[in-house]
Amino acid sequence: MSLLRTIIFVVGAIAILGLSLWLIDSLVRLYGQLSWSSPLLANLLLFLLVVLITLLIATFIYYFLLVHKGEQRSRRRNKKSKQLQIPAAKSEAASTTLQAVRQQVAQIQDEVTRQALLNKSQEMEANLQRGEIQVVVFGTGSAGKTSLVNAIMGRMIGKVDAPMGTTQVGETYCLRLKGLERKILITDTPGILEAGVAGTSREELARELATQANLLLFVVDNDLRRSEYEPLRALANIGKRSLLILNKSDLYTPEDKEAILARLRQRVEGFIAPADVVAIAAHPQPVQLENGEIFQPEPDILPLVRRMAAILRAEGEDLVADNILLQSLRLGEQARKLIDVQRRRQAEKIVERFQWIGAGVVSVTPLPVVDLLATAAVNAQMVVEIGRVYGCDINIERGRELALSLAKTIAGLGIVKGAIELLSAALQLNVGTFIVGRAVQGVTAAYLTRIAGKSFIEYFRNNQDWGDGGITEVVQRQFQLNRRDEFIKAFVREAIARVVKPLNEQVEVSEQDEQFNN
Repeated sequence: MSLLRTIIFVVGAIAILGLSLWLIDSLVRLYGQLSWSSPLLANLLLFLLVVLITLLIATFIYYFLLVHKGEQRSRRRNKKSKQLQIPAAKSEAASTTLQAVRQQVAQIQDEVTRQALLNKSQEMEANLQRGEIQVVVFGTGSAGKTSLVNAIMGRMIGKVDAPMGTTQVGETYCLRLKGLERKILITDTPGILEAGVAGTSREELARELATQANLLLFVVDNDLRRSEYEPLRALANIGKRSLLILNKSDLYTPEDKEAILARLRQRVEGFIAPADVVAIAAHPQPVQLENGEIFQPEPDILPLVRRMAAILRAEGEDLVADNILLQSLRLGEQARKLIDVQRRRQAEKIVERFQWIGAGVVSVTPLPVVDLLATAAVNAQMVVEIGRVYGCDINIERGRELALSLAKTIAGLGIVKGAIELLSAALQLNVGTFIVGRAVQGVTAAYLTRIAGKSFIEYFRNNQDWGDGGITEVVQRQFQLNRRDEFIKAFVREAIARVVKPLNEQVEVSEQDEQFNN
């Protein structure tokens, strides 16, 4: 009962009680006066007094019970409302995430990839509206997954005791559960841990189907191996609701079965509840009777069916919304990675273009030493264009500030000297003739511009943040990446064609002109 209602109730009760006492006192006095002159009228008055007191007490009790029941109904309505709002909120979050994903996908330039992701997002949206519950059976090919699906469906839908590799693709069947309006789709996946290229391909399909499940039935036929534990733990880490099923329990004694169940519960402690580890016999072994006849026992899957039904009835709405939200987040991450690759490719083209522009600037206006500050204007424009690729609209002044800051870092780390030594040796090794000093300076400027550009790509990829290690760590990492032998060889070959040969030709022409004039 709320505080305000309690206060009103107490004040009202006191007022009613006071008036009642005043009325009773007045009537008692009146009864005393009438009892001498008119006993009949006095008795009638006494009867009315008793009736009045009874009505007051009954009214008080009735009102108290009415308020109490009303509050109980209100609490039940609020509780039910909250229960209904949880899936609704999650569905809304999933729908919002899908809209954001579609906006991301629209930025993908490759038409085929963009349309494939859009189609996938539309399938998720449709599934969110239908609300089908996806139950996926997952495990090794010998654990008896198909037999389990057969037993659940109550009819033969696949080969029982099939060899590993029989289920080539995910096969889905429809099931209705009493007390649950949503349609249940049970998918039998290919087995994991199969040998060969085909087995690996089927395992990838099985893992993909498992990540799409609302409820996962992970089937084993003994204690968990590490190769089984790792995918089960990975699926649990992404929030996949799972049941661990010990199949073929008829092959064990009751003591051994309980011992295996205890070990399984211990291994998955922390991400699968003990109640979600159950033992079944989906296709028990035939038994030979005393008269020689072969008896086929009925499947023993009642513990699984009960647990699965309890989960789907209690958590079905949440499982659907959670799974759609998870799938939409995974799709968004996939789109983000594709966009990142696309942006990186565009940004690297910008860096490649500006590195040779910088080489040309230094070659035309040689300096006593190679100094990246001399190409600050070129690098500032490079920063602006890279930022535009990553959706950051920065002006040329800000670009110049960033370029100068990075140039000072490169100089302070001694990378300029290291680059000159590295490239001079590589150029001398690849060019047998005389190398113009300006050519070395131009090639070094191109190399340093490349390191700066690559560093800025990392800066914009991290939302204009150099990361925990700061600008120094980023620059050093890029220098190490761009001094590898395979890269230096390719870079020097292109530098010779773009910088060294044109400058050597200019020198030869100048010398010939000078000799001719003399």
